[in-house]
Amino acid sequence: MFSHLDDRNQPAMVDVASKDATPRTAHAQARVRLPQAVLAGLSGGELHGPKGPVFQTAIVAGTQAAKRTHELIPFCHPLGIEGCRIEIAVDAEGCAVIDCRVKVTHKTGVEMEALTGATVAALTIYDMCKAISQDMVICDVRLLAKTGGKSDVGATQGPRG
Repeated sequence: MFSHLDDRNQPAMVDVASKDATPRTAHAQARVRLPQAVLAGLSGGELHGPKGPVFQTAIVAGTQAAKRTHELIPFCHPLGIEGCRIEIAVDAEGCAVIDCRVKVTHKTGVEMEALTGATVAALTIYDMCKAISQDMVICDVRLLAKTGGKSDVGATQGPRG
């Protein structure tokens, strides 16, 4: 049974009123395959494109998106996120790997916030580099870990700092 359907099979936000607020974390990841033309802009682990510092801008955009997830995805509860940490690094395969870790003390989890943060950061990288090449591929968006609530998935440290 889907949790966002009521007893009449109609869409409804999950009622969390009876739940206890507990610490919850989520760690999501997205990857952006960067073509050689974009990778040529890498210097010291940082990517600079025609629009400015790509990774720093993507971190800001992803953080903003995580905080506004409830405005983008129906039935997500508005949450006072207590921590959001986004890190971006280029791996040996030429992919920008985006890790988004979110934490909150609340009655509901932050998986969607972490996934939204990672995805919007990936979209921002694409947007900032598309003048160089549109051969980028956003892929492998996934939840790596979550803690709190009914079940834990994987292992996560939560946001640092």
